[in-house]
Amino acid sequence: MPPPRYATSSEVPGLAARRIAADVVDGVLHKRRTLDDQLDGAGAHPGLKQLADRDRALMRRLVATTLRRLGTLGHVLSRLLDRGVPTDAPRAQSALLIGAAQILWMDVPDHAAVDLSVRLVQADRRAAKYAGLVNAVLRRCAREGASLVEEVKGHALDIPPWLLKRWVANYGEATAQDIAAALGHEPSLDLTVKSEPAQWASRLHGEALPTGTVRTLLHGSVTMLPGFAEGQWWVQDAAAALPARLFGDIAGKAVLDLCAAPGGKTAQLAQAGARVTAVDRSPARMARLKDNMSRLQLEVESVVSDAAEWQPVENGGFDGILIDTPCTSTGTIRRHPDVGWLRQEADVTTLATLQKRLARKAISLLKPGGMLVYCTCSLEPEEGEQIVEGLLADEIGLRRVPVSASEVAGLSEIVTAAGDLRTLPCHLPHQDPRLGGLDGFYAARLVRQG
Repeated sequence: MPPPRYATSSEVPGLAARRIAADVVDGVLHKRRTLDDQLDGAGAHPGLKQLADRDRALMRRLVATTLRRLGTLGHVLSRLLDRGVPTDAPRAQSALLIGAAQILWMDVPDHAAVDLSVRLVQADRRAAKYAGLVNAVLRRCAREGASLVEEVKGHALDIPPWLLKRWVANYGEATAQDIAAALGHEPSLDLTVKSEPAQWASRLHGEALPTGTVRTLLHGSVTMLPGFAEGQWWVQDAAAALPARLFGDIAGKAVLDLCAAPGGKTAQLAQAGARVTAVDRSPARMARLKDNMSRLQLEVESVVSDAAEWQPVENGGFDGILIDTPCTSTGTIRRHPDVGWLRQEADVTTLATLQKRLARKAISLLKPGGMLVYCTCSLEPEEGEQIVEGLLADEIGLRRVPVSASEVAGLSEIVTAAGDLRTLPCHLPHQDPRLGGLDGFYAARLVRQG
């Protein structure tokens, strides 16, 4: 069998990007591989190295748009296909999905979207027989697709049913629909800057959010943006930047960051003057954290270890501990649109068990009077509110320190009645949807009394 082709100098422009996009979509839907695994690190698609930056950005948009609107795409294609999407040729399915996504939501000429999708299936041994079908369906999509999208009336189909049902139960029908709508938009690029957010917002053609995050719509490689090489900022969603700020003044204090990689919160703690120990079990992710700290010129002690088992050499306890526990990550679907289609409802219970174990471990490492900030990027209460309520009920000498709206730039809607932090993707709306929204995050501030 011949080796796979990725790109040649004489290839039709844009075809290599679409071929890799189809591979990645197939990897998510049929091999249950995450986007992070396929796009970065040792497991990344081998063809990525041969793509120019522009084609790499196109490939990522193709994949993200397809997965972000997967339910609506399924509805449209089901209306255009008499016998459904071919099940014996994954490339035919991915070509249809990517082609329709371009026609319906991307600035790609219809004829180019159709032609390149046909070329994708023609080059695949199993899918080649469906070239005529793909051509006919996508031409119909160009004519009729927009009206079929209108039939859906919203973004509910783009959320797995089990997940939407949970959000309706936990947040109400209206808010669940608002969350789904927010997840349908390509998110902005959020940056945490070391200083002068207004100045950096101007330089990066963005805006400074009330919380201090700089938000911009610039695309392309972040490494080429002003300030990156100088270590003046790092990429971090505005919501993810909030938990580390709940410690207040930590200059000179010993702070532990558990499950730390890739290090956005670690950088915040070090930038605030803390003596930071960062622990993560993944050698690859910890290598990335160390690279980030080097670029940012921040001193951090890094440890590769399972947070649940790790024990410091000097066991005097920490002044503060931040733990961002492994979770279902349902709050990050706007940036990681594969998450909803890879997770299952049973994962919530499984991960909640791990989260309880890690939180109790963190408490054991606190000094008397020390502060724990527990956070998670899940929208599921079992991984957030219920974990903390369980800790407060079981752990003698542990108390909650409520968060006030003044500590989070006056955004009272992200503070719960109990005084915890709860951001939703539909929070922080903007007249341009691409400049609105937050990742879904939960954080609580707890103190171990002496």
